Amino acid sequence: MEKVSLASGYGNFAVPAVALEAATAALAAAGQHQKPLAVSPIAGLPELREAIAARYRRRGAATVTAAQVLITPGSKVGIFALLSELLTPGDEVLLPTPNWFGFWGMVSRAGGVLRTLPLAAANNYVLTPEALRAALTPATRVLILTNPNNPTGRVYSRAEWLALLAVTAEFPQLWVLSDEIYEGIRFGPAPVPTLLAMPDPRHQHVVVSGFSKSLALAGWGVGCLVAPPALAEAVAARLFATSGAVPIPNQAAALAATEHADVIGAALCRQLASNRQQLLEALNALPDAPPTAAPEGTYYVFADFTRFLAPGMPAPQASAELSQRLAGAGVEVVDGATCGAPGFFRLSYAVEEAVLQQAVARMRQVLAPLAALSV
Repeated sequence: MEKVSLASGYGNFAVPAVALEAATAALAAAGQHQKPLAVSPIAGLPELREAIAARYRRRGAATVTAAQVLITPGSKVGIFALLSELLTPGDEVLLPTPNWFGFWGMVSRAGGVLRTLPLAAANNYVLTPEALRAALTPATRVLILTNPNNPTGRVYSRAEWLALLAVTAEFPQLWVLSDEIYEGIRFGPAPVPTLLAMPDPRHQHVVVSGFSKSLALAGWGVGCLVAPPALAEAVAARLFATSGAVPIPNQAAALAATEHADVIGAALCRQLASNRQQLLEALNALPDAPPTAAPEGTYYVFADFTRFLAPGMPAPQASAELSQRLAGAGVEVVDGATCGAPGFFRLSYAVEEAVLQQAVARMRQVLAPLAALSV
């Protein structure tokens, strides 16, 4: 049986024409002059850094400058370099969950200790200031939030940010890291707020982002990081010692995408809208479906399949077992146990419509009999 996948973190998006044209022009220029391809400064091309800074300024981050922006060989490299710069062995990193599974390995390899702060689907993953204050300790060096959240699609509003930052301000040793790579994939009435537009009196806010999700440049290996100048300089030095600059054609594509970000993001959301609705309707039609808040951002639905788990088995093992059942039926999904939420499954709808329909049909074949057994 040929497998279909709702597990990929990359969408089925065509590369934006403006990005292809810009990269092609950069390559053609080298060919026309019969010279080697130029090498970028480690922090990135000045014009791309300024374009990113200008976009954040238009989003309300009035003081952001190009000196704070680093262009990284993908977002993961940027996050790991940042954590490696900030953490000393034993430092704690607080991660509200569910959250992207990659943070566990990165924190560990950077020498930190990851602690989770579980949030609940029942109240749409609200993070209250009281819960945050109770979870922070003098040993907490970094708080990581993702907005929009991967895997839940939850978007945290400006008011929620401000309430949480009133708590973090009580901890002078604490850095706040916001992963905003999905900010252009949104279905709510308002733009996704950026941490950079919030008050930062101690200069301890950092944003990581990239071009593979909201700007359809998957596979181009371009990320970005925006940090206070001294930290940005330190991370750039670390990257110079351990990595290399992003190739100039890739940065040229990223520059064109940045200059057309709003248009590209809106087009992706239009492309995704029908599949999003179809998947939500299919999940709501499953037996005993709980009320589900439609995700406001990303191209995932974090589906609650806890009612289908094998009874008498620890939740992580039962979640893995159900994931294996689905794989055996030919549909790949992301087990929520890897994101801190066993029994939930991350389902991407950034796929061809036929793939989504086939995946939904196969899931229904597996899940409907399990629902009957649990009655």
